[in-house]
Amino acid sequence: MTIGERWFRRVTEDFLVMRRMVAAYRSLLKTHKQLVNKSKALSEDEGSLLKPDIKAVEEQMGKLAERIAEEAGRRFPVYNKLVEELGISSLEGMEALAEIITYLDHSKGFRKTASLFGLFKPVRGKKKMYDGRLRQALQRLTASVNGISPFQLTARLEKQTLFKVWMILGREARGRLAVPAQG
Repeated sequence: MTIGERWFRRVTEDFLVMRRMVAAYRSLLKTHKQLVNKSKALSEDEGSLLKPDIKAVEEQMGKLAERIAEEAGRRFPVYNKLVEELGISSLEGMEALAEIITYLDHSKGFRKTASLFGLFKPVRGKKKMYDGRLRQALQRLTASVNGISPFQLTARLEKQTLFKVWMILGREARGRLAVPAQG
């Protein structure tokens, strides 16, 4: 039995490498969140026993986020330009941008891309389909770009951030295509 190509997305080596690294970061992020929640649930004395573990996971997350940012800079030429134009200084924000840029596809259009992140209402009577992990990455990026806490985020602010990234990517793609061949 064969399954047609229309059911699968063709991916590049860049996508696969970045996805593997991002999956490791997500795992560390989940572990960090669990440890923080457990330390909050315990008494102060018992919760302090988890502080070295939390600190160790945070250090691993920082190292991995730095590696992800370096790899994204090598694999996606526009990544460094995006970091500069958006004014991202935190490693968490750089990691979130690397995760997001991996999934952006300019051939689909902004509305489909925003729908992938859960930023549009579904067609009436249909279930809203989006990638929750990408939405979380967008939230981390938006918080980093705007210098606010995750509790102050709004969907409008997230959509504006995604649109900014989308426009810079489009401008850079057009700029690369418009460069005449030297010969």
